[in-house]
Amino acid sequence: MDDVTFAVLGTGGIGRRTLDVAQHKEGLTAVAACDRNGVAIDRDVLESRRDSSGSSGARSASDGGLDVAELLDATEGNIASGPEEASGSTPATPTDDYASDGGAAAVEGGGVSDGVKQAGEDAGIVASAQGEPTDSPIDDVIAESDGIDAVLIALPNLEHDFIPRVAERFADADYEGVLVDVLKRSRVIGMLDDREETLEKSGITFVCGAGATPGFLTGAAALAAQSFVEVEEVEIWWGVGLKSGYEDNRGTVREDIAHLDGYDIETAREMSETEIEALIDEHDGRLEFHDMEHADDVLLERAGVCDAEDVTVGGVLDVRQDEKPTTTTVSVTGTTFDGERGTNTFQLDDATSMEANVNGPALGYLKAAVRRNEAGDYGVYGAAEIMPGF
Repeated sequence: MDDVTFAVLGTGGIGRRTLDVAQHKEGLTAVAACDRNGVAIDRDVLESRRDSSGSSGARSASDGGLDVAELLDATEGNIASGPEEASGSTPATPTDDYASDGGAAAVEGGGVSDGVKQAGEDAGIVASAQGEPTDSPIDDVIAESDGIDAVLIALPNLEHDFIPRVAERFADADYEGVLVDVLKRSRVIGMLDDREETLEKSGITFVCGAGATPGFLTGAAALAAQSFVEVEEVEIWWGVGLKSGYEDNRGTVREDIAHLDGYDIETAREMSETEIEALIDEHDGRLEFHDMEHADDVLLERAGVCDAEDVTVGGVLDVRQDEKPTTTTVSVTGTTFDGERGTNTFQLDDATSMEANVNGPALGYLKAAVRRNEAGDYGVYGAAEIMPGF
């Protein structure tokens, strides 16, 4: 397979780490990234790909791509946060398109509203020498998408249908390529399925839930289930220690808070930064989750492994220490062909970081999806239906 050119929508914690991890993966060239303030696009590489495609039918990335090191260095500290009024204490009312790389709100036309942490006069990507200010960052990437093989949507889904609507915008622009997300909520899968015909007609291969969980651990459960002819239950229990704390993971933490008892996606979305920090302090930086509405259940049901109701997901998030507060474990219990009942268990080493376990698989699924797309295999797929590439 030729080198894969890819773009990242959202440069909060997940988006930044995707760009960083991609530097250590062969065959990947980052050519575009955007946040609420601007875009960085290597138009020279994209134009070169268009020229080579037109002359020979082959598409390969020329030398180049974004200067990821410069981009990450220039934007350090410019991580988007949640919606707040100028006072910083009262949550703003989000638009219907609420979502972002860390909590800002996207509005019609591809723009994004105010309400993010800023460092210096120019926040986010526009602080980079490669950055260009724009009011329509997503649309600007879409405009260049004919030279982009794959797009990673690194936008917390703080409005249920936001990511499906982003996918629809690419389809409306006749994009032919790959879209990959790291969404977490079960109900979003159905919203993507509702758009599958539109995506297929455009020539889009969409892989949903391609991070750690859902994603890496969903795939592990699907493999562990192969010993059995009937699966009784799947239990996923994860542990994450965020060495960079809440400041650099605002969108991820905010989305996780929606899974706490007494909270939902709407209340978490509208919480002010002060309220979130108070909640974290109340729990001494350690948040524990049970019976989360994670898309692992729907994705495993789609793959025929078990019923969604037989899947449980929970875990512990510690935003104040590097070490994982608990070992990440997948347990699959079932009955074999000869009537034996057993449990297959898969564990992640505690030394593997959240960055490695989210972004590594996301890029692996991206690579696998490009191969499927090149073979003319379009539509919506889950992490239990595709083996990620390396």
